[in-house]
Amino acid sequence: MKNIPSIAKTGPQPQKLAALRQAHRDWNESPDVLTRLTRRLSTTLSLEHQLAILAEEMAVVVPYGALNYRHQIGSTEFVYASGMDGPHSCEYRLNLEGEYYGTLTLKRRQRFKEEELEGIELILGAAICPIRNACRFIVIEQAALTDSLTGVPNKRAMEQSLLQASQLSDRHGDQYSLILCDLDHFKAVNDKYGHVVGDHLLKLAARELEGAVRTSDSVYRFGGEEFAVLLPHTAEQDARDVADRIRRNIATIVVNCGDTNVSVTASCGVAMRLVDETSDQWVARADEALYRAKDHGRNCTRVFASIG
Repeated sequence: MKNIPSIAKTGPQPQKLAALRQAHRDWNESPDVLTRLTRRLSTTLSLEHQLAILAEEMAVVVPYGALNYRHQIGSTEFVYASGMDGPHSCEYRLNLEGEYYGTLTLKRRQRFKEEELEGIELILGAAICPIRNACRFIVIEQAALTDSLTGVPNKRAMEQSLLQASQLSDRHGDQYSLILCDLDHFKAVNDKYGHVVGDHLLKLAARELEGAVRTSDSVYRFGGEEFAVLLPHTAEQDARDVADRIRRNIATIVVNCGDTNVSVTASCGVAMRLVDETSDQWVARADEALYRAKDHGRNCTRVFASIG
């Protein structure tokens, strides 16, 4: 039997511990801009907060009038702007390891000097890794809130939006309406033509839903063939008009399956949010209106009338 030597235990190393403590103090107390910048950027994964920190620290070294940042992150066009424009500008495409992480532009009234441009590049070099991490975090968040099949927000995103809408409605008295939309007899389509055709219909339905609403409205897929639309600043009758337009749009869908064409209709339930109503109660009333639409033969819209 071989004897395996044990790992030698090391005793305390006062000099190394003292050096570590000193490094920690230097890191936290160092007045140099790059150390302070990287320390502050490491405290958040919010891209907006990081850019605010960057703008503040950049101004210490290079005076400027405006700082603008723009980047297409997944499905979101992210824009950050601060300050006032000027006629002179310098623009930087932020790249790291072959990946693009947005364009940052500085503007001011006076032309930028060469040494100032060098300072800006040094600061951006220190900021690019945290900015990359923040961009990736946004992508991860988007994936968690997006339906992978249709590309529209999912049930989790809907729940967050309804909670926020309820809070805003109670605070400011704004009107919000909710439409629940269900594709009629969708199980029969899947059973007869297969899930490939069914999935294609769902994608087309999501596209028609988005085409039927305003840019301020939001479309969600929260079940198999169930969609929802949140409409801010919208009363019952206007929401009903939108629901009817959604149904007309969906009725135009035609999928060719060889010898036959497959089409689909939709039923919609509408409910306007009531004062002090929870999001769950609001959804339950819209769902009740949807049930009535199905019970009345489908391919129609029903409204859960508000009392007041």
